[in-house]
Amino acid sequence: MSKEFDKVILDLCAGTGAWSKPYADAGYDVRLITLPEWDVNNYDTRLLLAATKPYGILAAPPCTMFSLARQNAKTPRDLRSAMYVVRSCMEIIWECRCEHQLIFWALENPTGYLRQFLGKPAFTFKPCDFGDPMAKRTDLWGYYNFPKKQKSPAVVPIGHHRNSANYPRNPVKRAITPPGFAKAFFEANR
Repeated sequence: MSKEFDKVILDLCAGTGAWSKPYADAGYDVRLITLPEWDVNNYDTRLLLAATKPYGILAAPPCTMFSLARQNAKTPRDLRSAMYVVRSCMEIIWECRCEHQLIFWALENPTGYLRQFLGKPAFTFKPCDFGDPMAKRTDLWGYYNFPKKQKSPAVVPIGHHRNSANYPRNPVKRAITPPGFAKAFFEANR
């Protein structure tokens, strides 16, 4: 049994679990905290998660309402409900940090309106900086070691920019953490 098995990683609003996958592959005890089983907005969930004494926390709250691209949506932008999820993630992080030594935490969201609430992010990247052929800028807030960008960024092929026909229209596919970034973040925050 590896020593990593004792290290708990909480992946809040985990979706596919792509960001925490390198931790799981390395033997960490990764807990995917995502709907419908887990709701970060639930107070009991927050207390229960703090009791796990996590080594690190990854948080990726839904970006739909914060997106700069959300200009012609059928429903109005609801920043209040979007911030409720972000605040719940932060309360879990705060509770875990107050209860014990949290080694790292990071909150991720594509560059957008979340900056107006959390301020300037500590780190901004494009997936192509880590070998993934996409150019979507993403912000990270938190307490963590910066992942190392590749010396030569990946070329973003024609058709992988937001306005092209080949750009993924499915928001779930666009929201998946790029594997190159996930691996680089893991390497910097083991």
